[in-house]
Amino acid sequence: MTLGDKLRSLRAVEGSLRGLGRPMTQLELARAMKREVGRGLSQAYLSQIENGSRPHLTQATRDLLARFFRVYPGFLVDDPEGYSLGLQSDLRATDAKVDRWLYAGVEQFPADPELSEALLTIAEVPDSRQALLLLSEILRAPGLAERLSEVLRPARATSSEHPPPPNSLRN
Repeated sequence: MTLGDKLRSLRAVEGSLRGLGRPMTQLELARAMKREVGRGLSQAYLSQIENGSRPHLTQATRDLLARFFRVYPGFLVDDPEGYSLGLQSDLRATDAKVDRWLYAGVEQFPADPELSEALLTIAEVPDSRQALLLLSEILRAPGLAERLSEVLRPARATSSEHPPPPNSLRN
């Protein structure tokens, strides 16, 4: 599947999710991206991607589209010749689901910019699943989270406004 095919498919899915009963138009996509993500692409640029005259994206464009559609950025490339969806690993599919969940979390907590930024940071690492597993191990290690907090964010570690979570929340 080409990048253009994938973008057309994502517009169709997004149109369905938004209750349009049809694919989003390129213009609707451009406007929705600008409104919802704060940055957008022009309708002409989207058309160039879809018709194949712009077969490669910059990393910034790929990240913007991935963020809007809540897909793994690596999805937004042409599939190699002979590629089969059956070859996609379960872990990659899981990572894509984790990324979508994290991006949704960013939107769920607009009143807490620090939490939104933390979720976005995790979603944007190449392997967000592994990042969450690492965080889990940090929280399980007695005292490690507090020591890291003191080193990485000394002002916050001494603040009573956001005390560290109680040990009872850790496994």
